[in-house]
Amino acid sequence: MESNLAVARLSALAQPNRLAVFRLLVRAGNEGMSAGEIARSLNVAANTLSSQLNILSHAGLVTSTRDGRSIIYRAAFNAMADLMVYLVEDCCQGHAEVCASISEITDRIACCG
Repeated sequence: MESNLAVARLSALAQPNRLAVFRLLVRAGNEGMSAGEIARSLNVAANTLSSQLNILSHAGLVTSTRDGRSIIYRAAFNAMADLMVYLVEDCCQGHAEVCASISEITDRIACCG
């Protein structure tokens, strides 16, 4: 990953409302959520949400598909995984004890049971 892309993704997440939208979409999983559902869940105005979703989408963190009259938004899990790897990929420089805490953190990620 290029550093400019990493900065764009981190910048997109560096705002409370956008971070809340992204975390909500992560919890929604591959099913995703419509813009209306997101707005109701987070109590956000539609025009504000539209702006937040555009920023997340341009950063590659959110995808969207049309489903009839609705647009379904999903977290781009591969993009987030790539960002996480980029942040820590060279952390230990041959010293495994440096990355031990990162490995412990990834074991704590509460997904799929």
